[in-house]
Amino acid sequence: MFKVGTVTHYYDKIGVAVITLSGTLSVGEKVKFVCDGEHLFEQVVESIQVEHNKLGSAKSGDVIGIKTEKEVKEGTDVFKI
Repeated sequence: MFKVGTVTHYYDKIGVAVITLSGTLSVGEKVKFVCDGEHLFEQVVESIQVEHNKLGSAKSGDVIGIKTEKEVKEGTDVFKI
């Protein structure tokens, strides 16, 4: 398990987290959300969007949007499992 990004914004009405990546992430990979050292939840990445375009993967430095199963706060760390 290693960190791949940090949540910078969350759109609660549509359930989408905006994540600034520090590693690579692809559709189908499993991620874990951790806030203040507390494990929140895990989920499989169903889709990745950059500027409203769907991508199969994204790399370090990209700012992406992914739909999350639960609400996450800004500053939440994202780990690839």
